[in-house]
Amino acid sequence: MQLAFCLYKYFPFGGLQRDFLRIAKECTHRGHTVDVYTMEWDGEKNSGLNIHVLPVSGWQNHKRACNFVKEFSKAITQKKYDLVVGFNKMPGLDVYFAADTCYQAKARKKHGIFYRLTPRYRHLVHYENAVFTKNAKTKILLISPFQKNEFIHFYQTPEQRFYFLPPGIARDRLAPDNAAEIRAETRREFGIHENDFLLLMVGSGFKTKGLDRVIAGFAALPDELKKRSKLFIIGKDHAELYEKQAAQLGITEYIRFLGGRYDVPRLFLAGDLLLHPAYSENTGTVLLEAVASGLPVLTTDNCGYAHYIEEANAGMVLPSPFQQKQFNQTIQNMLLSPERSTWHLNGITFAKQADIYNLAEHAVDIIEAIPCAAIKCS
Repeated sequence: MQLAFCLYKYFPFGGLQRDFLRIAKECTHRGHTVDVYTMEWDGEKNSGLNIHVLPVSGWQNHKRACNFVKEFSKAITQKKYDLVVGFNKMPGLDVYFAADTCYQAKARKKHGIFYRLTPRYRHLVHYENAVFTKNAKTKILLISPFQKNEFIHFYQTPEQRFYFLPPGIARDRLAPDNAAEIRAETRREFGIHENDFLLLMVGSGFKTKGLDRVIAGFAALPDELKKRSKLFIIGKDHAELYEKQAAQLGITEYIRFLGGRYDVPRLFLAGDLLLHPAYSENTGTVLLEAVASGLPVLTTDNCGYAHYIEEANAGMVLPSPFQQKQFNQTIQNMLLSPERSTWHLNGITFAKQADIYNLAEHAVDIIEAIPCAAIKCS
């Protein structure tokens, strides 16, 4: 098949972007041709993909998105594609990979009625409606159990257009046989003593992931425990606001901003606790990646994959609404808990048995079946 894939921005450290690349590679592995259309590509260009960076203008993100869709629509009319697969909500898609939550639901919970009069709101709801309205034909690949009911509530989307996918973490996240050696070597490299604690926060999009909560929680540790601890923040985002927060709380010496990195698996092995108190998280692939490496997790129940932490008994899940004091105390409790070794072993055991690696394969199975289904129905 000739496939057109589109997404607004590609960079190598985003969860959506990694899922996009795995699905695209699986398509090419099966012999399909994939043309990728995007506004920005930051990273190596995979030799198996035909990447087209479309020039667009606009001061505001929604204006740039609108201009991108116009240019994309022009580009695909010049070629005959079997399917158009989108990773952001926009008109004209045959398949949509639903990495984002329902925008209309989120906006109504967070903002008042006057926000719905803004151009940004109208634009984003219009694009969401183009995918989910009951009269659309777009097939929807869901990766979170939280999503479907909200989309149906706001757009009356027919049930048969939804397809659930399993998580799709990379198998290199599973703890290798020499995990203890990698852990010791990595901790030596970063100056983490054997009896000290390394806490990790991993994810691009610091605001959404709750980095302010993480920094506040670390600062609240008792001085004796804090002096034995380090917090590594891994992800591509603007750090200035959070560096200022850390300075105001007097914990700059304990925190390192490492940016986006390709060696996250060995940092998981070196760590003692993953902190992920997200404000909003459709899935939270990083939770499963940590579990597979044996790293205990502290997260919140509004993350789509938080239930895996409970199923695996590989950490703690805090209930909504979020309470900072409860989060602070739970960090301390988990670091000092005798259950840390149990959480570690439970996570590795769970990851060896669970179906958490096959998102791309299932997605391409569905993509390949769509033209066949259309032919049979015609």
